[in-house]
Amino acid sequence: MTEEKEPTVWEGFKAFLMRGNVVDLAVAVVIGAAFTNIVNAVVKGIISPVVGAIGTQNLDHYSSCLSSSCKGGDGIQLMWGSVLGAALQFLITAAVVYFLMVLPMAKYLARVEARKKAKEGTPEVIPIPEQTEVDVLKEIRDALVAQRGSGHDGR
Repeated sequence: MTEEKEPTVWEGFKAFLMRGNVVDLAVAVVIGAAFTNIVNAVVKGIISPVVGAIGTQNLDHYSSCLSSSCKGGDGIQLMWGSVLGAALQFLITAAVVYFLMVLPMAKYLARVEARKKAKEGTPEVIPIPEQTEVDVLKEIRDALVAQRGSGHDGR
């Protein structure tokens, strides 16, 4: 009887790192971090100025006071402008990601899938083996021999 040896912690860790999921996740994080710069640039350079033309770009100064006086650092302030600004930033970022990445990728994948299904739906053409001149001449010879054999009385 052979006893199965328990893998060591190091062997388990090594197996974990070598699985494809970990590598895929690492690549996704790196690509996501690089893509964040693009999304932030689009939001900061295009979307925010358009929104700022309609209203204001900085909502951080909007707040409400819960106490009788909120002058200086005294009182209890609800910074609802910061929350609203963060929520708008999230919605704008999500819209940019959706319209610039998710939607085009979904359309591309749908086209690829449609092509794949169309290709599967068409019957496969079975290639006819090409005949060489020698093969054709042999067929003619065999046909002539067969014709001569059936038309003659055996001379």
